[in-house]
Amino acid sequence: MEFDSPQAVSEALVSVDYLPNDRIAQVVYLAARLDKPILVEGPAGVGKTELAKALARVTGRELIRLQCYEGLDEAKALYEWNYKKQLLRIQADADHDWEDIEQDIFSEEFLLTRPLLAAIRAVDPVVLLIDEVDRVEVETEALLLEILSDFQVSIPELGTIEASTQPLVVLTSNNTRELSEALKRRCLFLHIDYPDPAREQQILKARVPGLSEHLATQVANVARSIRNLDLKKAPSVSETIDWARTLLAFSIEEVDGVVLGDTLHVLLKYQSDIEKAAKELASSPGS
Repeated sequence: MEFDSPQAVSEALVSVDYLPNDRIAQVVYLAARLDKPILVEGPAGVGKTELAKALARVTGRELIRLQCYEGLDEAKALYEWNYKKQLLRIQADADHDWEDIEQDIFSEEFLLTRPLLAAIRAVDPVVLLIDEVDRVEVETEALLLEILSDFQVSIPELGTIEASTQPLVVLTSNNTRELSEALKRRCLFLHIDYPDPAREQQILKARVPGLSEHLATQVANVARSIRNLDLKKAPSVSETIDWARTLLAFSIEEVDGVVLGDTLHVLLKYQSDIEKAAKELASSPGS
C-alpha cells in the first residue's frame, strides 16, 4: 500500500465515504510508511472499526477481524488443533505405531487457523483488525505483543511461521481498561472523539443519501446537545446515522418535541437518558 501524503490518505478514505480529520489521515499515512500498527482509542461508535473497514476498501486488501472479548485465548485468536478429526484418525489408525500417528495428526490437515495466524499466513497483504483489544486479559495481550513485534508465530509441531507480507494492523479500544505500555510502544496512537457538528453534518450527508442540509444540521446539533448532558451513554456517530435514516423513513423534515418523543429511542438506549434528553431539548430541539 502506497500513500504519498496524508492528503492522499484523506482523499482515498473520502472516496469510500469515510470522512477523516487531519490527525486520522496523518496517522494512517505514517502507519503505512513505517509499517507500524495503529492503536485507535475513543468512545464506542465514533468510527474506529469503520476506519479499518475503509482502509481495506481503499487498498483492496482482505479484512481479517479478531473480535476481542473476555476469555479470548490462544486457541480462538491464533490456532488450535481439530481434536475431533485427530481422534477419528487415531481410531482409524489404531494398528499403526504411535510415532507415525503423532506425526500425521499434528500436520497442516488438522490445523484450524484463527484470525492472527490467518493474517500471518496470508499470501497477499491484509488489513488485520483487532477490535476492542481492551476487553482481553493481560495474558492474551502478551500474545498480541509477540505477534505485533515480529509478525511470526511458533507452532511446536510445525515450527516458526513468518509473515510473507506485512499486514496493516488496526487495534481499537474503548478504553475500558488501561493497556500495557509495551503494547502502546509498538503502535502509533490515534484518538477519535465525537465529531464537532460541522463534521458530523458531513458524515451524515455522506452516509445517509437523500438527507437534506437542514435536517443534517438539526440532527448534528441535537447530537451535540445530548452529548453535553450527564447520560449513561452518549449517542455514537453510528446512532446519529441510524436516527437520520429513521427521520427520512418517516418523511420528517423538521425535528420538534413530538418528533423527539417518538424517535429518541433510536438515538439513546436507556429510558432515563431518553426522558432527560426529551425534557432538556423539548423547547429548542434543533438549536
